[in-house]
Amino acid sequence: MFAIICLDFALRGQHSNLHNGATIEGAGFCGDPPGVHAELDQNTRRLEAHLQDMQDSEFTVQDGVLYMLQTRNGKRTGLAALTVAVDMVEEKLITTEKAIMMVEPRHLEQLLHPTFKDEQAYRSAKMVMAKGLAASPGAGVGKVVFTAEDAIAMHRKGETPILCREDTSPDDVGGMNSSAGILTQRGGMTSHAAVVARGWGKPCVCGASLAIDVRNKTLTAKTAEGAIHVLHQGDWMSLNGTTGEVIRGKFEMREPEMTAGNLATFMQWVDAKRKLRVLANADSPEDADTARKHGAEGIGLVRTEHMFFTSPERIQTVQMLIASTELRSPAQAESIAKLQAFQQADFEGLFRSMDGMVVTVRLLDPPLHEFLPHAGPALTRLCKQLAKDLRATTSVVQERLEALREANPMMGLRGCRLGVVHPEISEMQSTAVFEAAAVCIKEGVKVHAEIMIPLGKFRFRFLLIDFRLLYSR
Repeated sequence: MFAIICLDFALRGQHSNLHNGATIEGAGFCGDPPGVHAELDQNTRRLEAHLQDMQDSEFTVQDGVLYMLQTRNGKRTGLAALTVAVDMVEEKLITTEKAIMMVEPRHLEQLLHPTFKDEQAYRSAKMVMAKGLAASPGAGVGKVVFTAEDAIAMHRKGETPILCREDTSPDDVGGMNSSAGILTQRGGMTSHAAVVARGWGKPCVCGASLAIDVRNKTLTAKTAEGAIHVLHQGDWMSLNGTTGEVIRGKFEMREPEMTAGNLATFMQWVDAKRKLRVLANADSPEDADTARKHGAEGIGLVRTEHMFFTSPERIQTVQMLIASTELRSPAQAESIAKLQAFQQADFEGLFRSMDGMVVTVRLLDPPLHEFLPHAGPALTRLCKQLAKDLRATTSVVQERLEALREANPMMGLRGCRLGVVHPEISEMQSTAVFEAAAVCIKEGVKVHAEIMIPLGKFRFRFLLIDFRLLYSR
């Protein structure tokens, strides 16, 4: 059995000195005063063995006598939590059952994303220029860009962008998908940027304490010490979506290790104890391949709305479908056909990746206004383009699209109510699932597909949607 003591020790100091930085290295404590270091080592081992957890202990030494003041379970990052749990099992201090309960879900979530190799390095160098909400975990490093178009262009050149926006809208999804991370000046944990980033597994910091000037392509932040930092387009930036830190410069990252090391050992213990199947959230064949590689036994949720955000062409087609549906234009049929082709290709990829495993596809869940820009210049530009394509007036298109906005979608057209009011959308998605299943079955793929009707409560709504799906063709 071994133990490592990391300590701060203030020689001839008080407890408050530790928080003021008046400390000396723990190594200098070994011989001064004599014998106390060995006694402290013995006490901390005893506390750890009795309490069965890593300890954060406070002590004082007066006239050569060691006094233990208090102890508590130590705070830890995800990597530290996993290391402590595995080490304590190997030392026979705890059982595997106890170790499993010591590691929290949030700890594992940190380990499923890239992290910085040395977070203390950029903090010690005072490179943190701002902080915001840790909206989506993980680390990202790239060059600053301020528009989705610039992010896409940079990505096509083989470079890695970080998209910086005051806020994001569906118009930005192409750039978001091309970026290594997303930073917004406004928004919270349920903002568009946060939700999309979490769905794609990209680091995201929202509501950061900085000013973004898209027109002049600058980002300005003032630190707590009063220093002002300005980044321009093309400057390097690092994002820590786990802590909400916005960092100047480029810092080395560590990719997650799912099949080796302590995480692999820990997951073997979990697999031996669990009684439930573990299904993944996956919205693309790439996500499905990763999930299966990591041991998922199927896909429990395919969020079909995320499939519409993967390229500018797809979101433009959705917007055309919405406008043509509202105006009852013949262009609706063309838009539905294009979206069905997109969806069928995605479903085929998912079925091939999960050969023999369940794939649960949720029909479109969010209200239609979430696929449109916020009110303002972006919406006006979209309405002008749609009016031109649909041979309608801009005012009519804008009036109909603005009428779709809902203050509380849970009381509006979210979930199954969308399929009741616009059955052609549910029909299109279900047809894409069935056609994809037929193609894959002919290839010899074992397809186990399920369709989820979202937020259904009343029986007549299920019957109405089921009837339309079964007898519409």
